[in-house]
Amino acid sequence: MKKTLSIIALSVIGFGMVSCKNENKETATGTETAATATDSAATAAPAPMGDSAAVAPASEQTAATAASTQPLTTIALSESNFDFGKIKKGDKVQHVYEVTNTGSNPLVISEVKPGCGCTAPDFTKDPIMPGKKGKITLHFDSTNFDGNVSKYADVFANVDKTPIKLTFTANIQP
Repeated sequence: MKKTLSIIALSVIGFGMVSCKNENKETATGTETAATATDSAATAAPAPMGDSAAVAPASEQTAATAASTQPLTTIALSESNFDFGKIKKGDKVQHVYEVTNTGSNPLVISEVKPGCGCTAPDFTKDPIMPGKKGKITLHFDSTNFDGNVSKYADVFANVDKTPIKLTFTANIQP
């Protein structure tokens, strides 16, 4: 009986340690990948320790799945990175990233997920027809920051490589 309990306890502890290592690895590397409908089943098995790909959280899987149900198209961004320069602490700023559907199918942006609560997105919710433009606006609240900051938002759409990472930087002055 003691032997059985010991084995169960060691198994639980071992599983917990492996889970923590994978979680820490995701946090440390900053690696995020979006799951597609075809690799959803693969998320049941843990990734090998040497693998740099991380399993996407459920909300990213949902967004990626929603975008992947549409026929694929291609996208062009006016820019993927923006520098606000020097701004005063407490300023609320925004930047509009323009997207153009360069493919032959409607472009559907299913979600724009910011990396933190200080950034709020707005985006074109209607399908963007081929050759037409849409917008993704990132609103940033600098209240809780000092100095140089770098933030991002992941864009999920019916394009080949998703998420698309939009970034911005700012130098927050007192």
